[in-house]
Amino acid sequence: MGRHLARRLVQVGVSDVFAVPGDFNLTLLDHLIAEPGLRLIGCCNELNAGYAADGYARAKGVGACAVTFTVGGLSVLNAIAGAYSENLPLICIVGGPNSNDYGTNRILHHTIGLPDFTQELRAFQTVTCYQAVVNNLDDAHEQIDKAISTALKESKPVYISVSCNLPGVSHPTFSRDPVPYFLSPRMSNQMGLEAAVEATVQFLDKSVKPVMVAGPKLRVAKAGAAFAELADASGYAVATMPSAKGMVAETLPRFLGTYWGAVSTAFCAEIVESADAYLFAGPIFNDYSSVGYSFLLKKEKAVIVQPDRVTVGNGPAFGCIMMKDFLSALAQRVTKNTTAYENYKRIFVPDGEPPESEPGEPLRVNVLFKHVQKMLTGDSAVIAETGDSWFNCQKLKLPDGCGYEFQMQYGSIGWSVGALLGYAQGSKDKRVIACIGDGSFQVTAQDVSTMLRCEQNSIIFLINNGGYTIEVEIHDGPYNVIKNWNYTGLVDAIHNGEGKCWTAKVTCEEELTAAIETATGEKQDCLCFIEVIAHKDDTSKELLEWGSRVSAANSRPPNPQ
Repeated sequence: MGRHLARRLVQVGVSDVFAVPGDFNLTLLDHLIAEPGLRLIGCCNELNAGYAADGYARAKGVGACAVTFTVGGLSVLNAIAGAYSENLPLICIVGGPNSNDYGTNRILHHTIGLPDFTQELRAFQTVTCYQAVVNNLDDAHEQIDKAISTALKESKPVYISVSCNLPGVSHPTFSRDPVPYFLSPRMSNQMGLEAAVEATVQFLDKSVKPVMVAGPKLRVAKAGAAFAELADASGYAVATMPSAKGMVAETLPRFLGTYWGAVSTAFCAEIVESADAYLFAGPIFNDYSSVGYSFLLKKEKAVIVQPDRVTVGNGPAFGCIMMKDFLSALAQRVTKNTTAYENYKRIFVPDGEPPESEPGEPLRVNVLFKHVQKMLTGDSAVIAETGDSWFNCQKLKLPDGCGYEFQMQYGSIGWSVGALLGYAQGSKDKRVIACIGDGSFQVTAQDVSTMLRCEQNSIIFLINNGGYTIEVEIHDGPYNVIKNWNYTGLVDAIHNGEGKCWTAKVTCEEELTAAIETATGEKQDCLCFIEVIAHKDDTSKELLEWGSRVSAANSRPPNPQ
């Protein structure tokens, strides 16, 4: 059974499994190691293993982690919830109790002291789309195959618990190599598709200055190419929601930038919110993406295209329609209209450059990101940690092929360290640049050691501004100030002479340019860690605006009873 599970993982595209060993999963890990196409990567803790599987799934389309019963499972749970919120297919494998202990009155270690082994399962039920508890061999084959195929079909995490005494036991159902999956693609209802396209064409063609906006569910719908096809055919001005950055080429001819309400790219919100029709493809409207519910959008002007559903204005709505089919069909029918983009060109004023730094002047964050921008190529990828990096990285202009990932829906600080490990492992052809705040880094810092073991050559910019700056702008208090660490000293200690690692601490632009030159030159095969010292109040103007609006949304008084 262990060999079957390992081969299934390889078949669906998993080459690396992120794991933390524990006595209940050791035999299973032996079988994963024995599979030639699979590499087991030991992480420092389960949370980071889960975050790494999340990052890996973003790069490769599916990820996997392996942990032990309950103590491991409940530790990885937060990362699995984040993957669920971001619609990532992630296979979480847990080594479970001996099959003979199920149904007995025995109390086991790694539990809360009750003879009930379902606590972990019940915790996973709300953050996975399928749960398989494999404690006998007769249906193990079916359970494993159903779980993995469901993760791929639903694009959500699944949970597989495997009794610790079963991985090495032979059974007739595992006597042959697994037959590769044939997962039939979901098909659109053809009549519904035609009706939806007809209703949408009528809606859009009568508008004067329509626009289209990409949302994060483009990924799960695999509709990026169809979106670009519609953008080309329609002539509409194109924007992306912040959480869809990187899913649509920013080199499209009529690309405006990020639509994020009051903190949008300059001139983007004005064009989108003044449009008399807007097509949103795969949006998620939450309090963060709507800047504390302050969007100036009207439902009756919107065509909302979700992965399997289309709603035109206040109605009608059409189900069983795949987004990519709909966008491609719409591209064949819609009338070209470039009015919105022409209006944009009339009001557009190019971005200014940050003022030149004086020699030795303390480094400003906007100067840092001016230099990060120059580093980006089609062979790069950017990982942005929850915090002010959301806003600073959002302003980067991505060349074609440059990856971009952040976790906007769940917003778990510390996500980026594990996600960087997994993304870099799944994208060996890219050099990944991570922008991480000091507060977030303190949550998950230890898996820098795993990056070194895996010989990764990512570049980490650690922005040291003395605390949880994003939370300061929402609601300040003494709890947002953290203990300062010697971050380069910490990474040097983790390095400990094993692997390739280079660190630098920079306080001014001259030191920054020298550090970037070294990281991209003689140290390009090393993991490069650059600590950037910034003033605690040096934040993007977008964070200041966003923070005050989210604070207002959080502090609304209770409705009268």
